Amino acid sequence: MDIKDIQNLIRFVAKAGVSEVKYKTKDFEINIKTQSETEGITFVPQQHQVMAAPAQLPAAPQAQQAQPEAPAAGNAEDESKYVAIKSPMIGTFYRKPSPDKPSFINVGDDVKSGTVVCVIEAMKLFNQIESEVSGKIVKILVDDASPVEYDQPLFLVDPS
Repeated sequence: MDIKDIQNLIRFVAKAGVSEVKYKTKDFEINIKTQSETEGITFVPQQHQVMAAPAQLPAAPQAQQAQPEAPAAGNAEDESKYVAIKSPMIGTFYRKPSPDKPSFINVGDDVKSGTVVCVIEAMKLFNQIESEVSGKIVKILVDDASPVEYDQPLFLVDPS
């Protein structure tokens, strides 16, 4: 099972509204659980007993993001006209292709559909994330090198 298959399975679990899915082969076992808008993944290779729960890490950054936005009720109305570029997977968000390179995009940059906006590392694989909309980047919602969850907003884009 490759990363795309795992991502598709996570999307299916999230959309289906089920609370848990277990998938097992002779090489590995994966358990996907949804719990109050967070997803936990347990990956257990048969040769090694390894457990990882990456969804528990992003809880702190999300709480920090929610606090500044809650008092600003006026900003919520303004942000409704923007389109969010969301994370298609659980992993670690990076704004740069490598530490010595410039960021893919910055606030104020114009993006087109298909433009690479960041990379997300998941299971030692770096996945380029492309914009699905064209417009201008108005806000970057995630700090560099921080964990992100599936469907978490990463950028706000003004499509006009």
